[in-house]
Amino acid sequence: MSLTVAYLALATGIAVWAVLVTKLRAKPWEAPATGVSEQQGFSFSAKRIGLWIFLAVVTSLFGLFLSAYYMRMGQHAGHGPLAASDWQSIRDPSILWLNTVVLILASVTMQSARAAVAKSQLEQTRWKLFAAGLLTFAFLIGQWLAWREIRYSEFFTPLNPAVAFFYVLTAVHALHLLGGLVVWARTLGRSLRKDVELIDVRLSVELTSVYWHYLLLVWLGLFAVLLST
Repeated sequence: MSLTVAYLALATGIAVWAVLVTKLRAKPWEAPATGVSEQQGFSFSAKRIGLWIFLAVVTSLFGLFLSAYYMRMGQHAGHGPLAASDWQSIRDPSILWLNTVVLILASVTMQSARAAVAKSQLEQTRWKLFAAGLLTFAFLIGQWLAWREIRYSEFFTPLNPAVAFFYVLTAVHALHLLGGLVVWARTLGRSLRKDVELIDVRLSVELTSVYWHYLLLVWLGLFAVLLST
């Protein structure tokens, strides 16, 4: 029963993520482009507000996952109304440490791109954006290797809730990174246009860097939880 709840939570997370991405891609808060500076400023502010609303929703989503995680562990420890003994703690793959370093570097590089675009350094912005994306892809590949390591470890069994929650927490985080990479690709593509104006990419780079920093903090929190349990 607990595994069914865990997998349903993953499915719910994917559905919520997909709906939010679809809604935000529609950008209903944007004013039509009329060339008026006041309207453009309003649109920029609205984009920031839209991002922070999205991050608040995502934070609530991860909070629900972690609450379910600790509640299930409490049942294993006999603290809940339905004590369970099927929880078997797993040894976290050592590659998670390397993945963490890679994601930190990706966040730092994204911040460097933000600083470069603020200084009107277009070439620096381009290659730093590209490097940040490559590092993020490397992190996701590392996560896939961690999933494989768990899959072929002695701890793996479909009946172990600890395994299910490991996949749920790391997969939902990876999905949010993949969504961020879609925005990253569009921002990088826009920056590579010959007729690009820095004002066209400055806000996108800024908001993308905020999103990367946020997902880094989320991962550090998830990693700490996995290590401590």
